[in-house]
Amino acid sequence: MAGEPQADCLFCKIVAKEVPATIVQETDTTVAFRDINPQAPTHVLVIPKAHYPDAASLAAAEPGIAADILREARAVAVMDDIVDKGYRVVFNTGTGAGQTVFHAHAHVLGGRGLNWPPG
Repeated sequence: MAGEPQADCLFCKIVAKEVPATIVQETDTTVAFRDINPQAPTHVLVIPKAHYPDAASLAAAEPGIAADILREARAVAVMDDIVDKGYRVVFNTGTGAGQTVFHAHAHVLGGRGLNWPPG
């Protein structure tokens, strides 16, 4: 069921503290942790504690939590001192967009030049 933890979901296991992660901040609704394969000096994932398979389903069901993710993405940028230099927030939705973990999450990237278009 949407919103409920999934036994086979890596990010649900991180939320439950069953899998270690370098958590940089946590709120009532989100967890932010460093990516294990960083693509930039700052590469943090911000995830909802509730399980939704992608950003679109999260936004449809829980727009407040989707907003929490964006707020926390900015907090990560402030924490890593990249907010004034610029940063990118990326939601990959679906395999065609490169999503590999099917738990909604935002990538917060910064600390280097980020070319456009991405990919």
